[in-house]
Amino acid sequence: MTRKYIDCRAYPSANHCSVALCADSEEELLEAAVQHAVAVHQHKDTPELRTQLKELFKDGTPPLEAPKVG
Repeated sequence: MTRKYIDCRAYPSANHCSVALCADSEEELLEAAVQHAVAVHQHKDTPELRTQLKELFKDGTPPLEAPKVG
């Protein structure tokens, strides 16, 4: 099983979020990412948000250093 992750550092935001989430399943990662997006970034939990988040998932674990943005 390949771990999946999503890294807020790769997507600049007003609050300069440095959270990276990873999980053993896409379903578990999606639930954590949705909770984070709603609580921290004030997104609404919609089917569109869930689709967008899943498209940002990467295989493996987040790098120690922040990804280059821009």
